Amino acid sequence: MKSLSKDDVYVELRRQIDKMPIGMPVTESGVEIRILKHFFTPEEAKIALQLNMFPEPVERIHSRLKKTGQAITLQELEKVLDRLVAKGSILSSEKDGQKLYSYSIFAVGMFESQVNRLSKEFYEDGEEYLLGEFGKEFFRTGIPQLRVVPVEKSITIEHHVATYDDMRAIVKNTQGEFGVMNCICKQGKDLTGHSCQTTDVRETCILFPHARAATAHSQTPDTVRAVNQDEVLQLLQRAEDEGLVIQPSNTQKPAFVCCCCGDCCGVLTAAKRFPKPATLFATNYHAEVDRQSCIGCGTCAKRCQMEAPVLADKKSSINLDRCIGCGLCVPTCPSKAIKLVRKEKDVVPPKNFGELYRKILTKKVGTMKALAIGVKKITGQKV
Repeated sequence: MKSLSKDDVYVELRRQIDKMPIGMPVTESGVEIRILKHFFTPEEAKIALQLNMFPEPVERIHSRLKKTGQAITLQELEKVLDRLVAKGSILSSEKDGQKLYSYSIFAVGMFESQVNRLSKEFYEDGEEYLLGEFGKEFFRTGIPQLRVVPVEKSITIEHHVATYDDMRAIVKNTQGEFGVMNCICKQGKDLTGHSCQTTDVRETCILFPHARAATAHSQTPDTVRAVNQDEVLQLLQRAEDEGLVIQPSNTQKPAFVCCCCGDCCGVLTAAKRFPKPATLFATNYHAEVDRQSCIGCGTCAKRCQMEAPVLADKKSSINLDRCIGCGLCVPTCPSKAIKLVRKEKDVVPPKNFGELYRKILTKKVGTMKALAIGVKKITGQKV
C-alpha cells in the first residue's frame, strides 16, 4: 500500500466504514471527514484501516499491519485499539475469553458513544450529518435499526399484543443489571441553546443486561448508571407521562430502548423530513379517530411527536403517512376518541443484531455480494 497523506487516510477510512450495513456516505461539505478526525488521529486512522466489518482478534489485525510495513508490536497495537474503544471510535466484544475488535457504524454507535463528553462542535457536525446524507443512509434499506412499540396505556386487552411489542413484559422477563444513559441528542440541543421542549428528563436511554456486558469495555460510571428492573419500569412510565416515543432496537431481544421526542431525536427529526415517514419505521399499529366522539381540542396534535394528527372543521384525523403507532395520543384524549388499530400485516423483528444487520446488508448490496462477504468472514479475509 502506498503511503497516505493525513487527509487521504481519512478518505480511505470513510470508504472502509462505508462498507458496513449502515455506511458512511460522502458529503459535499466534508462533514464526515471532520467527524472521523474527532475519533481518530492520523496514526490511529492508519491502524484502523486494517480493521474489519466483523469482530477479529488483535493477532489477525496485527498480521495485516505487518504486511503494510507498519512497525508496531502486538502489545502496542492492543493498547491503541483499547484506546479507540474507550473513545467510542471502534467496537470491542468478547468471545470465549478472547477480545475482538471491529469497525463501528456512525449511528447507532460512534455518535452515541460521545454522551457526557460531547462538544458543541462535534454535535453540530453530527446533527448536520444525521439530518443530511447519513439520514438518507440510515433509512436507505427500509429495515430500521430501531422499532416503535406502543406505550402501555394505549393498548387494550383486545390487541393481543405480541411479546416483542410489550416493552414492560420484556423488561419483567429480563434478569440482570440494566443501565441508563443520558440522551446524546438532548445533551447536544442543550449545548446549542435549543433545549428540549418536550421534557426536562435527560436519562432516557436504557441498556439491557446483555448489551451492558457486550459494551463493558467502553462503559464508565460517568456514562452508564446501574438500575434494577423496577427502576426501568419507572423510567418507562415517566417517558410515557412526558410524551416520549418508545424505540427499542429492532430485535426480538432488545439491546437498548430509546425514549425519544420529535424535537431532539436524530432518528425522528431526520424521518420527519421525508414525505411519508411512517414507511420508515417498523411498527404494528396506527392511530384512528372516532370523529363523532372527537371534540377538536387539539390535545393529540400537541402530544404527537410526528405531526400526524390534522385538525379540520373542529375535528381531528390521522395522517397515516406520518403516524408511527406509538400510541402517545390515546391515553390523553379527553373524549376517548382515539384508539390504536393493529395493521393487517404484522412486522416481526429479527431475532438478534446478527440477523438484523445481515438483512440490512443483504438489502444494501444484494444477495450474491452478501454471500461473498459471508465467505470472506468465514475464511478470515478483510471485507
